[in-house]
Amino acid sequence: MPKARKTLEPQQQRSRESERKLLKAAAEVLGQHGVAGATIPRIARHAGLTPGAVYRRFRDKDELLETAILGILERQDDRTKVGLAPKSAAQIPLPVFTDQLIGSMVISYRANAALLNAMRQFVLGRAHSEFWKKASVLEMRTFRRIVELFLSHRAEIKHPQPKMAVSLALTMVISTLFDVVVVPQDASLYKGLWPQDDRVLKEELVRVFLNYVGVTSETAAVC
Repeated sequence: MPKARKTLEPQQQRSRESERKLLKAAAEVLGQHGVAGATIPRIARHAGLTPGAVYRRFRDKDELLETAILGILERQDDRTKVGLAPKSAAQIPLPVFTDQLIGSMVISYRANAALLNAMRQFVLGRAHSEFWKKASVLEMRTFRRIVELFLSHRAEIKHPQPKMAVSLALTMVISTLFDVVVVPQDASLYKGLWPQDDRVLKEELVRVFLNYVGVTSETAAVC
């Protein structure tokens, strides 16, 4: 029995490592080539595996991409959970916290725009499936964690319904980032209408967020 375990453990480790590489490759290919271009042969090549090795683990391309996307959303939720607790967030002045959080969102959305676009297309294309439900639960869990971080500053929020205000303001920020950064747009059509660089975009999103939840510019300046 001990000999069997010694033989099995390296095999299991190799299998887990191959699956990790495969899921990483699936996410990278999805971001580089979109849903249509994320084929099994291309993902297998990117991972240094054969298509046969992929099919031994996953029934088809959809199952592979579903697993990869759920993994991305789970890691995102984990990072939000361990990154900053509400008690710690409460120690940072609300205007400063808002500036830091939205600034990091702008950077992240810009860096991962193609992947986020492809993920949204894939998820929406499977609306009301079990996969769609799982993805929606993970996204909402992360969203609620961020809302709770802002609500650690409830005393500073002057809106009569703080939770609703933070939730709606955060939704406006996310929707704007998708429209301006993630979904490809012809920038020339919006010249003079939209911010022309990410620094201004971040500043305006912070201004919108704080004004909506009832933090005036005077309060922000004092903080």
